[in-house]
Amino acid sequence: MLVSVVRTGDYSERVMEQAVERHFALLKLERLLRPGMLVVLKPNLLMKRRPEEATTTHPALAGAVAKALRRRGIDRIVLADSPGGPYTRAQLSGIYGACGMAAEGERTGFALNLETGHGERENPRGEVCRAFSLIDPILQADLVINLCKLKTHCMTTLSGGVKNLFGCVPGLMKPELHCRFPRREEFCGMLVDLCETVRPGITFCDAVVSMEGDGPSGGVPVETGYTFCSENPYALDSLLCRFGGFDEGTVETQAAAQRRGLWAEPEPVGDVLEVHPLKMPQSKPVDFMNQVPAALRRPAKYLMEHVAAPRPVIQKRLCVGCGKCAESCPAKAIDLREKKAGIRAKDCIRCFCCHEMCPVKAIRIRRLPFLQI
Repeated sequence: MLVSVVRTGDYSERVMEQAVERHFALLKLERLLRPGMLVVLKPNLLMKRRPEEATTTHPALAGAVAKALRRRGIDRIVLADSPGGPYTRAQLSGIYGACGMAAEGERTGFALNLETGHGERENPRGEVCRAFSLIDPILQADLVINLCKLKTHCMTTLSGGVKNLFGCVPGLMKPELHCRFPRREEFCGMLVDLCETVRPGITFCDAVVSMEGDGPSGGVPVETGYTFCSENPYALDSLLCRFGGFDEGTVETQAAAQRRGLWAEPEPVGDVLEVHPLKMPQSKPVDFMNQVPAALRRPAKYLMEHVAAPRPVIQKRLCVGCGKCAESCPAKAIDLREKKAGIRAKDCIRCFCCHEMCPVKAIRIRRLPFLQI
């Protein structure tokens, strides 16, 4: 499956437009367009962060894609996402402004979705989840263009094309899915079911500046200098794994896609791909049960799950008591006392939603030092 690879040195208007036009040419994307269609751009707008913090899709990519569509006669272009937290008009407006999408939309001519309606879409072939609540723009779209950001991720290892579609689920229904599918394998299987339900027609990846370490929000920006594009999000994510030095076997969305026959070998076209290994999150999986003698596996498993397993820890000195962590916790394992958050360890399901949504990076991932090898 073709994946276009374009060196993209910065986010300047000229550079981004040239990169997007090259992706269109390499993959012949114009054939997917038709007059009068509604195209929805789905970026990663996790929270209120400036573009240079590399938590969100850079607005320059959205603007360049919108201009490429307009040059090809598409004038119904809407940018839509359901970031973390409540799905409200005020929340959307604030995040669009903070992430630079409001200014970019005004400049390049795409509309911002501020409506908060949603509906159901079934996927009878789903293996983990067969129906999803999706935001209205996704349900109404003739073509969904997925605009993901390359980041490491504390739960899914990779945040790329498949993971980005979690923002199609409205507001606090996302923590409900975390609660229904708390184990990494089944959660990532659910994400593959979601991808098959949304079925984006095109996926672009912003890897001009990526995030490494404890992503998707607590990591560190790193210049990687590329954009990628494919019609197949699994092939794109596969190439992202190779680009970022991910062990594809630890990326459960890829494993699930392979088991189901959805994965396709990526065929890079365009520029030469130079590997940029990214620092992995502290919560990377640790599984050596097969190397433990059978008689010791039960106590070893207990130690791994209850003692050595990575967990979110609140750094009280940094906590500002905003309550975003408690709001996003699907297990309701976080309380606010005296304007500081606290996690009840026995109730924590280690989904890392709190770490993901903390606006001041007050939540770290605790992992035993001897396992950080």
